[in-house]
Amino acid sequence: MAAQRSTADILDAAVHVREAARGATSGATGLDAVLAALSEVMEYDHASLTRWDSLGRRHTTLAGSYPDEATAYIETRLHHDPVFAVLHSPARGGLWLRDVPCHLLAASPGFQEVLSPLGIEDGVAQCLFSADGRYVGMLNVSTRRPRRTPDPARAVVTLLTEALAAAVAQGGPPREEATATDPAADARRPGGLSPREVQVLAELTTGRTNREIAERLFIAPRTVGTHIEHILAKLDLPNRAAAAARAVAWGIGSSR
Repeated sequence: MAAQRSTADILDAAVHVREAARGATSGATGLDAVLAALSEVMEYDHASLTRWDSLGRRHTTLAGSYPDEATAYIETRLHHDPVFAVLHSPARGGLWLRDVPCHLLAASPGFQEVLSPLGIEDGVAQCLFSADGRYVGMLNVSTRRPRRTPDPARAVVTLLTEALAAAVAQGGPPREEATATDPAADARRPGGLSPREVQVLAELTTGRTNREIAERLFIAPRTVGTHIEHILAKLDLPNRAAAAARAVAWGIGSSR
């Protein structure tokens, strides 16, 4: 089991999420980088950032790793879910799964038909609003492992909503376009790697140094080193050159 991260580590990771969100807002980076940075704040099994289409009355996935059925629910049915009515207020923070009343979970098709079959036990759904109060989209994060209590990530996710809302409103193409050009966004996560580890693995194919990878992914060089150690251990490989070769064999490479 991975060691619990300190509050200082989580706050440091939150800074990288804000930087990635600013990059997505300006068009310098994609929203997949935002979700990958968020995985440093709280580990997850699935996550997505969606933009609300007020004309089509649906959400559009800009970046995400949910299975197709769950993605379809988020895009076309979530806004009709009883839980969404509780979420959809600029005044409230995210709604964490463990805090949802039992009667509401029982009435939620999203939980009963989508999350429960995936084994989801925790996570957060956060509606995102622009500075002028417009609803622009959602952050959804799900994990099969209950999170510790107290959990500093709860406050951090709330603090990140302004940056995430700006990124969703301004950044990146929908998921279908993004994944066509960014193999690191592949939701299959080969070898049991985390979303961030897949990104780091993709960067290894370029021969970049840890510092260069860190600058591109908005994380610390020491964090890159830790991810590489985990990649080598999970894939049972001797060095980063072997990891790069495995990435090429899997069709994973840096997008730029």
